[in-house]
Amino acid sequence: MSLKDKIEMVALTDTGLVRDHNEDAIGNNQSLGLAVLADGMGGHRGGEVASAITVSTILETFAEKLKAIKHREIDETNAASFESMAINDAIAQANANVFASSKENSHYRGMGTTVVVLLFHDDRFTVAHVGDSRMYRYRDGKLKQMTIDHSLTQELLDNGFYTAEQAEQSMNKHLVTRAIGIEESVQIDVHEDNTQPGDIYLLCSDGLNDMIDDECICRTIRDNEDDLEKIAVELIRESNKAGGNDNISTILARPLKPFPASNSLFSRFFELFS
Repeated sequence: MSLKDKIEMVALTDTGLVRDHNEDAIGNNQSLGLAVLADGMGGHRGGEVASAITVSTILETFAEKLKAIKHREIDETNAASFESMAINDAIAQANANVFASSKENSHYRGMGTTVVVLLFHDDRFTVAHVGDSRMYRYRDGKLKQMTIDHSLTQELLDNGFYTAEQAEQSMNKHLVTRAIGIEESVQIDVHEDNTQPGDIYLLCSDGLNDMIDDECICRTIRDNEDDLEKIAVELIRESNKAGGNDNISTILARPLKPFPASNSLFSRFFELFS
């Protein structure tokens, strides 16, 4: 079953006002209900390479894994769906590819990237992330952050060393504690939850949420909620208006109607590509 007429998606990226190139990468497959956003880091344009490898690897690896899945079922060991396990495996493969590329090319030594991935399946969503790129959900006029940053600032906040106000002003704000491609393996946070038609999901790099607060993000979505493209444009405009200190990327997605699973993931893939 294709999700093309059941899920609306818009993706937009901007270099910002300070950087001379864009190290963010975005990609989506609306038919599969899949969106990927990565925010690269590393000298000699290594960040661009790391984020591009990550996005392309996840999109390609997930599609390949669907070919091998013959029955839609739950892994009883960890209660994760095969969709979530496939996303986890695709991110792990991206980590391996970026790490290998970093070792093979001295110009890209030490490059890495954050990543956040959203997948819709069976009236549910899976979100997986590494680093401080975020996903928010807007529902019934309220905005909720659905990911927790993997950053030094977040750890200090969680352990009571910072107040929320101190965290906002911290000089350690951009120090991530996990990233794709830095080590041979990486810990990935994966979470599933139910969707409702009309929900709006926002994936963003920190070039957005560092420039504007959650209140501004919520207001921008509320004022333009009938038009995802307008939301994306306005969020980037607000971020640049606030300084545009970094690359700014957004992916917005909205379920338009229910999308219960077909009998199997294999049949879903067959319908899409046969």
